[in-house]
Amino acid sequence: MIAPAPLRGRHKPQGPVGLRRDAEKVAGALPPLLAEAEHLAASVAMGFHGRRRAGHGENFWQYRQAMPGDARSAVDWRRSGKSDQQFIREMEWEAAQTVSFWVDDALAMDYRDSDDAKARSKFERAALLSLALSVLLIKGGERVALMGTDAAQPQPGRAQLNRMALTLGGAFRDDRPDYGAPPADRLARGGRAVFLSDFLGDLDGLAGPMAHAADQGVRGVFVQVLDQSEEAFPFDGRLIFESMGGGSRFETQRARALQEAYRERLAARRAELRALAARFGWRFYPHRTSESPRAALLWLYMAIGDG
Repeated sequence: MIAPAPLRGRHKPQGPVGLRRDAEKVAGALPPLLAEAEHLAASVAMGFHGRRRAGHGENFWQYRQAMPGDARSAVDWRRSGKSDQQFIREMEWEAAQTVSFWVDDALAMDYRDSDDAKARSKFERAALLSLALSVLLIKGGERVALMGTDAAQPQPGRAQLNRMALTLGGAFRDDRPDYGAPPADRLARGGRAVFLSDFLGDLDGLAGPMAHAADQGVRGVFVQVLDQSEEAFPFDGRLIFESMGGGSRFETQRARALQEAYRERLAARRAELRALAARFGWRFYPHRTSESPRAALLWLYMAIGDG
């Protein structure tokens, strides 16, 4: 017998044991990444307000001197009557901003310096920065989204933060390529975007998402996350270089002889990224996993809030 539609998918209420088991399962997935992200966010949040800029709203922000072109109806005559100048009463902008994140989860992002036991992978650092910035944005009343995931729909609030933490701290998909590209998600018109990747693969995959972003009036930031060894190329002697997925393999007898050419290629790639960012009104920020994430988070927070 087929159950009526309203009853399909309905489950028997759980008892205390089942509820506790599910709660511990969810809680166990959240703390490591989310707790670290919230601690990092708290370290840069002092003195900042999420949306301190003039615009439509009900909360008073500041007075400023009237300038040519201001409407007479905007003048606050009571405040102006106390001086020889005319003053405009500005209200605080209250429209929620939307910030979409793409965190590259390709195999190349798994790389970390094997000589450093405390080193974080590029993906781990990118996930931490994106989640910490989301903490700050959500506290300011903004909406955030994690592109290509179940959290791709922009939402405010703690529930969205938890969804992002579970996704970023969960298991990887099985079909990961060596290098990633942003998904073809719709971006909120006039919003912001943050793309975190090593950007070492083919940049052709950025063309579509960037064109869509431009059509929607979206501006944002490229954050290139690299390991220290990928910056310095400290290798010497006979080595075999292999991509994380095993698709590419290169053997050399004199690795140090490749150092200068490698650094030139890396500089050229960064120049490409800066040029692409400038073309669409975006910004570029390089970050190494050996650096403290605090400076990167502070820069990102200020960059996203810059109108």
